[in-house]
Amino acid sequence: MSQETVKVTINGAEIEAEKGAVLIDVCRDNAENIPSFCYYKDLAPQASCRMCLVRIEKMPKLQTSCTIKVTDGMVVTTKSPEIEKAQRSMGEFLLTNHPLDCPVCDRGGECELQEVIFDWGDVEERFTEEKNKAPEKYLSPIVANDPQRCILCKRCTRVCDEWMGEDAIEAGNRGANTVIGTYGGWLDCSQCGNCIEVCPTGTLLDAVYRHETRPWELDQTISTDVYSSDGMQLSIGSRSGEVHRIVARDRYVNGLNGEFLDVKARFAHEFVNHPDRIKTPLIRYSKGGKLIPATWDAAIKLVADKLSTYGSDTAVVASPRLTNESIGALGFFARDAVKSEKVGVTDRQSMSAFFENLSAPLATHKEIRYASTILLIGGEPEEEQTYTAKQIRQAVRNGGAKLVVINETPIRLTSKAVIFVHANRGTLDAYALAAIDPANDSSAAEKMGVEPSVFSDIRDAIFETRGDVIIVCGSDLSPAAQAVIAASAGSISGEGRRALLHPLPLYNNSVGAIDILGGGTEAEAIGSARAAYVAGSLQDPSLLAGKEFVVVQELFETETTAHADVVFPAASFAEIDGTFTNNAGNVQRVRKAVEPIHQAKPDWMITRAIASEMGADLGFEPSASSAFKAVADAVPAYNGLRYPALKDESNPVQAAYEITDRNVAASVEELQAAVDVMTSEDKVTETPRIGHKLHRLTTMTSKTAQFHLLANGNPKPDNLLLSPLVQIEPSGVKKALAATVGVGDRE
Repeated sequence: MSQETVKVTINGAEIEAEKGAVLIDVCRDNAENIPSFCYYKDLAPQASCRMCLVRIEKMPKLQTSCTIKVTDGMVVTTKSPEIEKAQRSMGEFLLTNHPLDCPVCDRGGECELQEVIFDWGDVEERFTEEKNKAPEKYLSPIVANDPQRCILCKRCTRVCDEWMGEDAIEAGNRGANTVIGTYGGWLDCSQCGNCIEVCPTGTLLDAVYRHETRPWELDQTISTDVYSSDGMQLSIGSRSGEVHRIVARDRYVNGLNGEFLDVKARFAHEFVNHPDRIKTPLIRYSKGGKLIPATWDAAIKLVADKLSTYGSDTAVVASPRLTNESIGALGFFARDAVKSEKVGVTDRQSMSAFFENLSAPLATHKEIRYASTILLIGGEPEEEQTYTAKQIRQAVRNGGAKLVVINETPIRLTSKAVIFVHANRGTLDAYALAAIDPANDSSAAEKMGVEPSVFSDIRDAIFETRGDVIIVCGSDLSPAAQAVIAASAGSISGEGRRALLHPLPLYNNSVGAIDILGGGTEAEAIGSARAAYVAGSLQDPSLLAGKEFVVVQELFETETTAHADVVFPAASFAEIDGTFTNNAGNVQRVRKAVEPIHQAKPDWMITRAIASEMGADLGFEPSASSAFKAVADAVPAYNGLRYPALKDESNPVQAAYEITDRNVAASVEELQAAVDVMTSEDKVTETPRIGHKLHRLTTMTSKTAQFHLLANGNPKPDNLLLSPLVQIEPSGVKKALAATVGVGDRE
């Protein structure tokens, strides 16, 4: 959008506004509140609720402010008896069929219809006809629907189309019979739940949280997603030490992801209070024996004595799901307590090579949304970095961006691409050679099974761009290919064109782990070590087989704890203070919402206690803020950062990564050798099903019962009026019910 400004008069006050801005946004930004239901910033206008009416000078009748762009000299009135009468009448129409069941509605207390009618509603309802009514039903295991509460704002349908690109939910029928529904009555989509988030009434409901509490009974804590590397902001709703729901933090304070969350961030939170959580420290007194509950003092002393004996022969391994504070504490522990260089991260596909060779700044998610050209190399952001995928879709659909996709799999984003380079299986790395030198086009094309001219088309698309070119790089590229792509991006920038990089690491704090511990892998760290200290679980637990002494910090007993001699109960993300670093380099706060259950403790606190028992000082006091200060002082990109600087997540702080012009000749040589021996001529032709990665069962997602149904094909139950969990086993097999509830029972 142009940065040119115009002068607009609103209720007699002259203000400056950005030319082309939407009038309703300009009014709201200048403390002139205008009611609306269908309007939603950054979505295509709907103009169906007619609540945002204003009077504009020289226009013959009231206008919907959500469809008007401001122009120079515009004179607007937002408050007058005429406008108020029209708004009250619209409120009366909206209540014509609304059931007014606020006392039993999950949205009661935070319902936009409720709030607007209090201010702009009429005191008397003149419609006496019988209201349209329909029974509550389920649209999926995690989305419930009360159709009679719907006011047809169609926010849900537009979000499903524009944000998700799925069109899973849509309006059916016409006129007074219009309903919001799904094809076949069942949602077959990524189950993001954004339709629930943006619904202004209690029409679409969170079936995981449904009927648990009233909204005003919940304590709201702003935190950061524990699953995706996008670092989505969210609000944890808790009561009496239990997490009941999670919503996008925009409902309370504006965050980088607005009201967007994906299925895992929003619904897969039941692991926090799950009964299977490890409750006390556990000690295995003999190899092959059972883990026996023990006191903290006994477990700490045993570990300290053992690791003091093994010293530098101890491997220290961190999960990329831990906070920066906990990862930093492990690094300090390796350096100061056991003096070991055997340090690694349990990341499945590390992107350390990418970060070591940055030749252009990291792109924020907002910059992706307003990019001119986006080059997606590898990865599948629709399944693993969902907010990045949403920004790409909107950049193309709403912003006219050009999308180029280079992948071995026809992922769903290829439908938005102007160029799709469909590489042979296992040959994605070959593109990196073509990217740095056109002389490699023919050989790369031969290996990838594409026409050489496609690389010229990509260069034309990039160098014809005026604006931002975002290079999005997946973690499925080899370290050498990552290094080459990151190092070559800077050469793309030119007159009127800026190159930015955006990585797609797999875990919530993969970036923080790289920043703090570097690129060591779990296999490299554990290798020849005699003892291992692991915070989290390994990708390959068999690496611990045969080790003389193993310590693990975890939430649940896993394949990794099966090898452990001592297990410590770790606190979950909802029970700690700390920070994560997302894929845009934003260092974001994680805040404690509930007390750790049972005897769990934050990972950094456990590490510090072991070090203290060993007589080592890790350099920070027993507080998360002190631990972060120590980490920030040790990591150049975080230098000077402190918790107070991170409190405003509407303006997230980006780490100061060094932009280098590094010689990657060795990486090019390694890459060339790998490409020379590529022989694949096989292409993946099938587009993966929606949710094939999002819905998979992991240690944490498996603790939410509805995820078992999603992972097993999301079977449609016989009766939509009953919870799917009542009718279907977690395995996807239908239960034999003695009797089912029918529509007639609800009439």
